[in-house]
Amino acid sequence: MNTAAKLGTYVLGLAVVFGGTWGVGNLVGPQATPQKPATATHDMSQMSKQPTTAQKDSDTPGGLQVSQNGYTLNPLTAAKAGAPTDFQFTVTGPSGKPVTDYQVEHDKKLHFIVVSRDLSSFQHVHPEMSADGTWSVKIAFPTAGTFRAFADFTPTGGQALTLGADIQVAGDFQPKPLKAVSRTSEVDGYTVTLDGDLVPGQSSKLTLNVSKDGKPVTDLQPYLGAYGHLVALRAGDLAYLHVHPDGAPGDGKTQPGPGITFYAEAPSGGDYRLFLDFQHGGAVHTADFTVKAGEGTAAKPTAKNDHDSTPHGH
Repeated sequence: MNTAAKLGTYVLGLAVVFGGTWGVGNLVGPQATPQKPATATHDMSQMSKQPTTAQKDSDTPGGLQVSQNGYTLNPLTAAKAGAPTDFQFTVTGPSGKPVTDYQVEHDKKLHFIVVSRDLSSFQHVHPEMSADGTWSVKIAFPTAGTFRAFADFTPTGGQALTLGADIQVAGDFQPKPLKAVSRTSEVDGYTVTLDGDLVPGQSSKLTLNVSKDGKPVTDLQPYLGAYGHLVALRAGDLAYLHVHPDGAPGDGKTQPGPGITFYAEAPSGGDYRLFLDFQHGGAVHTADFTVKAGEGTAAKPTAKNDHDSTPHGH
């Protein structure tokens, strides 16, 4: 085979390999007809049911790429362990310039999540943007090691994205083993229990019940437009899934506890870490769980057209 023919075969192979990837901050499955971009004002209950175009167009989990669709996450600050760091970053767009125009999703233009690679540390923070598109937020990195930062956002007129970048924190580091599988989490005097199982490739109903001092909590407070926010990360590669509960405060049917119901879809079997943010007593609390997708007795999956999972960016 001559050189030109070899090069043509190689380029064709690359097109086959890379043609289906996308890197949006969502874990979903089937392909579908493209939809219009989301607007800045959302019905929370619908957001938990309608996947975006990008979600439907690929099986690639979100948060695994630093750049997608011309948008790139650019950390600007050298991180140090210990005291809070004024961490800065930009998101550059297809023009190469920092993006300054975002849609508001769940009360914020951008949500920033930082986790340690061993999944022992989790922070969900909300940076502030300056006029030039530079984002800033105080973050305390508890130890040395490698952390993963996720920027969860929707550029105005575009699709929801979750971009991920590693942050290296200098110093001696001993990774912690993954926490054992458990359906109960104790945090700040609260007990949160998990009902339901992750079923790979299917929409799975998960209900998290909050109690304190042995009594159900029935007066959860809205936080960022919801009674709870759930982030799931696949152990190993930190593939990112972000879902919201079924229903919303003030919709006339969603109760403020003790249960918060989500519809989530895992892309594969294996271990996942779940982090639930909820607000009560004027403070935000984070419960965490380790679950194994594909194990346990799962309830019959809900029909996709009734409760499509919405692993989606804020």
